[in-house]
Amino acid sequence: MVATRPLSTAPTSTHPRERGATSGPGGGLPLSALLTRLLGDNPPVTVTAYDGTVVGDPDAAPRIHIRTPAALSYVLTAPNELGMARAYVTGTLDITGDVYAVLRAIDEVSPSMADKAWLARAMAGYARELLRPVPIPAEEAPSRARRVLHGLRHSKARDSVAIARHYDVSNRFYERVLGPSMAYTCACFPEAASTLEEAQFHKFDLVCRKLGLRPGMRLLDVGCGWGGMVAHAAEHYRVTALGVTLSRQQAEWAQRDLAVRGLAGRAEVRHLDYRDVTETGFDAVSSIGLTEHIGARALPSYFRFLSSKVRPGGRLLNHCIVRPHTYDSHRTGPFIDRYVFPDGELEGVGTIVSAMQDNGFEVRHAENLREHYGRTLAAWCRNLDAHWDEAVAESGVQRARVWALYMAASRLAFERHRLELQQVLGVKVGERGDAAMPLRPDWGV
Repeated sequence: MVATRPLSTAPTSTHPRERGATSGPGGGLPLSALLTRLLGDNPPVTVTAYDGTVVGDPDAAPRIHIRTPAALSYVLTAPNELGMARAYVTGTLDITGDVYAVLRAIDEVSPSMADKAWLARAMAGYARELLRPVPIPAEEAPSRARRVLHGLRHSKARDSVAIARHYDVSNRFYERVLGPSMAYTCACFPEAASTLEEAQFHKFDLVCRKLGLRPGMRLLDVGCGWGGMVAHAAEHYRVTALGVTLSRQQAEWAQRDLAVRGLAGRAEVRHLDYRDVTETGFDAVSSIGLTEHIGARALPSYFRFLSSKVRPGGRLLNHCIVRPHTYDSHRTGPFIDRYVFPDGELEGVGTIVSAMQDNGFEVRHAENLREHYGRTLAAWCRNLDAHWDEAVAESGVQRARVWALYMAASRLAFERHRLELQQVLGVKVGERGDAAMPLRPDWGV
């Protein structure tokens, strides 16, 4: 996992004052007492602070270091995960060692510690000195209210801005994180010891087999990223494939890659909103990692549009992150919304299935790849760790910290069943009920 480079050496003195025995600013709760209340008498991680406070074993690793009072200001001014994230991204709060290990250890104490409202109340004694404006990291997107300037939620203009903000970072940065496959979606590991590249190949092959692709067919891949599915289907199943993405950098990279691989004659990636695809009569449609950007209200129109693009008997494979329950909030948390996927929404798989079956598709199969996404994220984190210096040089330390934090937190969410990854297969049934499906498909993989 990602071992971020410490920005300073944490104090290890055992002097009572340096261990946080004194009161906090304004006579408030001492920092050591506050941290003990947060983490317990035997904290799972060690925390050190700028004033000499040490909670836990000072020689343990990994550990958290509160480098400056500004870290507490971030927490006070945004007392939830957003404040914690701002402190980490700016480096005023540092992690020495494994980010994932720290998050997992804290999660054992309190799964929602960062969201506790009493955190702000406990720090009330610090307010006079620390409740002051602190600079918002440049990597943070505007609030949902301010995004109205770019159009209504999930309008074409606003979606374009949101996608560009996340994906048009740097192709070289993503090459460091994703590896040669450049696949930014959940892999499928055929064996426990499979490599990330083997698992991404297996994922694309699984999608192709579920779609029943054969030579000469036409495939539409919406939200195609760097063209991995398009290239795989064209090369290994000899179909004619069209991919579309809202990221200009992705489209340019994909077109170059298709040319290098000799696939430009039957595969294409366009910088285009999926809603602007004019071609029809496709034999299959793949939607891998796009539904998260569509929004719950737009799901019916999304699947109606895809149904209009596929011929009778054609199939749709929808691959996306979902909530464990249909009653869970669709909105993502403030950290993900402001730093990773602005305007992203996650629904339960039941919502996805209902939207598909009510808008042009008969649902034929669903498969949960939750554990596979945990493994995928672990591999991406190892890649970032191995190429940390290059990633920082390419996109800056704050951007690298955003990715380190979000991938580690996402891995934990999949492992703890707070998120799922569902593949749902649908078919556009013909007028007389013909689904053109085998009686008992096993996909052969």
